[in-house]
Amino acid sequence: MYLCTNDVHVPRYPHERFRGKSPMGLRGEAILQFDETVGRVCAALQRLGIADNTLIILTSDNGPVLDDGYADRARELSGSHNPSGPMRGGKYSAFEAGTTVPFIVSWPGHTRGGRTSKALVSHIDAMASLAEMLGADLPEQAGPDSRNQLKAWLGRDRKGREHVVEYSGTLSVRQGKWKYIAPSNGGKIAWQTGIETGNDSAPQLYDLKQEAYERQNLYDRQPERGRRMQQLIDEIKAGKP
Repeated sequence: MYLCTNDVHVPRYPHERFRGKSPMGLRGEAILQFDETVGRVCAALQRLGIADNTLIILTSDNGPVLDDGYADRARELSGSHNPSGPMRGGKYSAFEAGTTVPFIVSWPGHTRGGRTSKALVSHIDAMASLAEMLGADLPEQAGPDSRNQLKAWLGRDRKGREHVVEYSGTLSVRQGKWKYIAPSNGGKIAWQTGIETGNDSAPQLYDLKQEAYERQNLYDRQPERGRRMQQLIDEIKAGKP
């Protein structure tokens, strides 16, 4: 089952029973509503006696944004809270706050609660990973970019993918501890949101292990590594394996 809620996405319109329950206004109330939805789904699985035989994935399609063109006072009422934390960017951004999202996996008897993993995975891996879990064969040509990452989901593989290509205005690639953002001529601030896009006419290279928040562009110090990562993007665009 795929349950795609609209709660936190604009326009935010939580049910009346959540109104006034959060100091963050409509956005906070929408998060409370989403939280209750997740609780109801889990309770239904328990009630039906199938919770132990159900893999649950909780994730998001992009990073956060407060002001997305609606007058719901989300930015004003957020106070000192920054939904991106110390990371740069947000929705519409090639920086990590735009492309790194929550990915919570729960499956009784297969996952251990409270553990975190630094394995590199992508949403496009869901097709091949779920097929592996179900013992199903994907049709020919289906999910050509999807890779089986079931072991990473379950905490048995701490590395995950060799690389992940990302797109938000420009192409970027994550490979191990390295993040490369290809040069582009787009605007540096996203429309209306005030979020850094990550666009720059110069190539960008970041060591996310040493400095996770993309403040120090290392391309000039390691141009060869940056060129190899650009070559990887070019090869993928050309359809090379």
